[in-house]
Amino acid sequence: MVELIPIPLPVLITRLFRELERKKAVYDLPRWQFFKGDTAFDLGIPVHGHRAATPFGPAAGPHTQLAQNILLSWLAGGRVIELKTVQILDDLTVFRPCIDMETVGYNIEWSQELRLEQSLEEYAKAAMLIEMAKAAGLAPGFPDTVLDMSVGYDLAGIRSPKVRAFMNGMLDARETIERLRQQIPAPYAHLRDLPYPTRLSDTVTLSTFHGCPPEEIEGIAEFLLRDVGLNVVVKLNPTLLGQADLKAILHDRLGYTDIEVPEKAFAKDANWDQVQGFVDRLETLADGLGRGFGVKFTNTLLVRNHKRFFPADAKEMYLSGAPLHVLAITLIGRFREAFGDRFPISFSAGIDAANFADAVALGLKPVTVCSDLLKNGGYGRGSAYLKTLIKRMAALDARDIDTFVLKAFGEAEAALSTLRLSPEREAACRASLVEGGDPRTAAGPDFDAWVSAVRLLNTRAYCRRVLDDPRYGANQTDTPPKKTGVPLGLFDCQTCDRCVSVCPNDAIFRFALPREPVPLARLIPGDGGWKCETTGSLPITRPHQIGIFADACNECGNCDVICPEDGAPYALKPLFFGSLAAWSAAPARDGFFIEAMDGGIRIHGRLAGAVVTLDSLDDGTLRYRDDGTDLTLDPADPAGSAKGRTGGPVDLARIRIMAGLGRAVTEETAVNYVSAALP
Repeated sequence: MVELIPIPLPVLITRLFRELERKKAVYDLPRWQFFKGDTAFDLGIPVHGHRAATPFGPAAGPHTQLAQNILLSWLAGGRVIELKTVQILDDLTVFRPCIDMETVGYNIEWSQELRLEQSLEEYAKAAMLIEMAKAAGLAPGFPDTVLDMSVGYDLAGIRSPKVRAFMNGMLDARETIERLRQQIPAPYAHLRDLPYPTRLSDTVTLSTFHGCPPEEIEGIAEFLLRDVGLNVVVKLNPTLLGQADLKAILHDRLGYTDIEVPEKAFAKDANWDQVQGFVDRLETLADGLGRGFGVKFTNTLLVRNHKRFFPADAKEMYLSGAPLHVLAITLIGRFREAFGDRFPISFSAGIDAANFADAVALGLKPVTVCSDLLKNGGYGRGSAYLKTLIKRMAALDARDIDTFVLKAFGEAEAALSTLRLSPEREAACRASLVEGGDPRTAAGPDFDAWVSAVRLLNTRAYCRRVLDDPRYGANQTDTPPKKTGVPLGLFDCQTCDRCVSVCPNDAIFRFALPREPVPLARLIPGDGGWKCETTGSLPITRPHQIGIFADACNECGNCDVICPEDGAPYALKPLFFGSLAAWSAAPARDGFFIEAMDGGIRIHGRLAGAVVTLDSLDDGTLRYRDDGTDLTLDPADPAGSAKGRTGGPVDLARIRIMAGLGRAVTEETAVNYVSAALP
């Protein structure tokens, strides 16, 4: 398994501001795709005593593990950031690839890939980057942001000193923030004085394994509320629907007959009566402690692995996307029939730009996204959710979220009959709907009760709609990305850049090589000197090429799924490491580490397992070394300039490619993690 290595804060800051200045982008997200909002509309929502400027955010998962991911989510409009779930087992071996977005979503990754102390530092770095982005004016009018922890998966692990230290560090991150503050590079010294938050988070979403006993879930939530002092959300599983009803929806209504849920998923998960019992008790406990309590719908659905994308040893996988949306919405309908609008409900299941506003209209907060951000466009898809929401609000003359809830489904008038309002107040409310007045003013102190009643009616209406909506059916989602059948190569792929946008870690980047053929030649030593033997050429015709930053690439496989050519970009494109230690620690991965040296750069390379070194000097001279060679030459005249020793023919194409790559990713106009790390 490849190791995910956090990018140092100075490198993140340097790239952020260089790229913003030179490319009008941040971490490959163009500035025109940032969420800009419209301050005429208040999109803010309450989240356990805090305010978030929008109801949107990334779900706990691949978009919320590294600092750059989190900033990208924020730039796209996310203001409730559900951080990647952490647990005591922070040295896991995870099957690769682990994400399959060919049709609906499947994954086999479920926890952080970093050490707990690394996760804490990544979240602190992300909070600081967000403050820097605010200071740079990248989100005027929408500053309020909530970071939500996610922990798992059992009581023993969560009570352990390691996980307690992580949670305590999130509650009070002063030591981490002050240490990182000193790492801000000198050119950006003015950012050292920003008021970075030290209480990173006091809310947590509890994620438990499928099959976690209900008494265990309750015990963990009680511990988090009482002992740690957190506001708590409990994530519930789609198996709560029961085996018969879940299969009736999944197979009979939606047509996903190839998806099979193992019997054990129902046998071990909490049932409806058990959930009703513990949410009642936890609500009472939270109220007594003065803390918030809510639920989240839903976890992913455990299913049998019936595909060939994941390794054969992965017998099970987790379903997300369109079918999960219908299952989760159905569960919300049942939950609200039982509990009314008593509990805050957060949501993540198959959200996209077409249904985001509908989910907000149910009063769900926040509404978070994972699978859709893994599709073509990546983080750039995020601002479309909020643009659509604002457009819907404008059409209804709704200037805030509660008024939008009231008007979204046309249920406001029907809801009035469920309230015990005075005849005068009810008449004023009806008039505000017909005559275009302000419902908030008309309802006065009864406005919140009115909105609450509408949430229930909206939920019923939407539950009926999604069950019959063909867009969630198997025949509508069974369309994988088109493939050309052309093998993917080191250079000159289609350079459609889809892989750049879909990488959740921003590990894939563009760079420019001269559009000219690279001679395929050997330098051959002889008694009278050297001679060149040319056997062909490697064409370079595309305006730019694709590279992979190894430290941020965990070989999740999403770029493979989305690539129109046959082959995985993470495996076939040039791979660049962020440090010599990282390069040395990955002997099975061919790739390069580039460092500055007097008069040029040094490129450490591993090619077909062979270790080589190339010094590329500012005067154009190259010095190449491998196990039997130490050679200096001028690439314009290799035979006439070569000096040194070799045990046989030298591959000049290898030298020229390394030199070209080194220049390309470190030149003055290049903006990537490699160039940002150089002095």
